Amino acid sequence: MQSDQLIRQRKRDWERLENLLKRIERDQVRALSQTELVEFGQLYRHATSDLAIAQRDLPQNDVTLYLNQLVGRAHPVVYRGEPLVWRRLKLFYRSGLPQLYREVFPFTLVAALLLFGPWLVAGVVVYFNPTAADYVLSPFLIADIENGTRWWKDLNDANQVGASLIMRNNLSVAFLAYAGGMLFGLFTVYVLLMNGITFGAVFGLLHYYNHHLPLYEFVAGHAFLELSEITMAGGSGLMLGYALLRPGLLSRRDALGIAAQKSIRLLLGTAPLLIVAGAIEGMLSPSDTLPAWVKLAVGLLTGILLYVYLFLVGRPHPNPPLRREGK
Repeated sequence: MQSDQLIRQRKRDWERLENLLKRIERDQVRALSQTELVEFGQLYRHATSDLAIAQRDLPQNDVTLYLNQLVGRAHPVVYRGEPLVWRRLKLFYRSGLPQLYREVFPFTLVAALLLFGPWLVAGVVVYFNPTAADYVLSPFLIADIENGTRWWKDLNDANQVGASLIMRNNLSVAFLAYAGGMLFGLFTVYVLLMNGITFGAVFGLLHYYNHHLPLYEFVAGHAFLELSEITMAGGSGLMLGYALLRPGLLSRRDALGIAAQKSIRLLLGTAPLLIVAGAIEGMLSPSDTLPAWVKLAVGLLTGILLYVYLFLVGRPHPNPPLRREGK
């Protein structure tokens, strides 16, 4: 192959690789989007192939020297950077997780309706008819609500021990909501409905006896994260059930496998939310020294940060406008 022919065919890709490389050398790998990182790897592989051809056919030509330098500069970026697992983990949290959440969001929205809809209905029914709580709540819990007993603080008397118990309880609810999807989503629907009815009955009865403010103060710091994770788990369970009911052109096994892969990545990626929520619930929420506004501020801040991350992070960047010559 002649040098002119090789340059004519491959020059544009070399220039693109060099431009990406300059951005990395100036601002590190984070300067590139996910799409550009994939493109960088492809261009690097093509450049190494071009170098092999040039070394064979044009060993003394300037183009061989140029390609050798270009590949030499790109090689450390590809092979001597951060460990591959760590790079993938960072890439997952920078773009993959929020993109996955938005993909699963229709199921999460349905799960939220199944949880908060019965919550609202049960709360209104029990508020106007307190005896209806007898069908949902235990007599001991009803007695505590009538007497104004703050039963929820008993779990937190030991602080760290209480936090550990709460984390396990939150994880168990989320797991049941998710695993119920294997029964065509029916058990997931049951878990969400029953939890919504129970929560609604509790808050409805608390409002009836005017004992609701202490519980609102208690849950203000952690409820946003905790309920968000439960609805995500419920949405993942519903997605499994939908894959079994409506596999489309795939077999049920294949459709379930794809849905399970997505849901497991989502739940494992967001599992730290339950740990944070449990820590807040076990150590910050029961505090008698912190004012209520501090707990509410923590809850609002964590909730806002979570949904800004889930809905806004990882979206593709629009292409920058082309510059016109002479400006």
